[in-house]
Amino acid sequence: MLRHRLAVAVSAAALSALATGAFAADLPAYEPAPSIAVPSFTWTGAYVGVQAGYGFGDSNGRGIDPDGFLVGAYAGYNYQFDNSPLVIGVETDFNYADVDDSRFGVKLSYDWAGATRARIGYAFDRFLVYGAAGVAYADREVKVSGVGKNSKTAVGWTAGGGVEFAATDNVVARAEYRYTDYGRDTFRIAGESARVDSDEHRVMVGVAYKFGW
Repeated sequence: MLRHRLAVAVSAAALSALATGAFAADLPAYEPAPSIAVPSFTWTGAYVGVQAGYGFGDSNGRGIDPDGFLVGAYAGYNYQFDNSPLVIGVETDFNYADVDDSRFGVKLSYDWAGATRARIGYAFDRFLVYGAAGVAYADREVKVSGVGKNSKTAVGWTAGGGVEFAATDNVVARAEYRYTDYGRDTFRIAGESARVDSDEHRVMVGVAYKFGW
């Protein structure tokens, strides 16, 4: 009798194990959910920085080619679209300029220069390649030796591009080139008038503090 009961118990256990195995075989295989890559850096945010560089150009083809150094500050805001390398922004800068040249007693100089530009860029994580264009302005002065001088605020356009690198989440370094056409103005000195137009090529480097994360 005991043997009969043991045989029944063993048979029941075996049937239960077989049933469980068959049921498990019918279940779909478990696959872990795909991981979502979290970007290590975003370019979205406001920033302020300082910059310095060198500019050179010409004026009316008269042989007066102003050149010199600039130092100043810039500020702006970038927006990077979600899950996209596209970055857009706006920026303004203002610089002290020691840019001048003279010939035959006529001197052309700039004491300050600035610009407000729209920007568009492509981000490679912490690297950003960008282009920028907008309105430029500068204090353009013409001085005739022994006669007098006159100055005006020149307004023109500027375009260029550069590259930025986020060394940390908040510190961003840059290098850029820009071309500027300041347009044409008429200067009157001691009853005489002269029309002056000029352009400029400029190379700048800078470092900025980016707010937020």
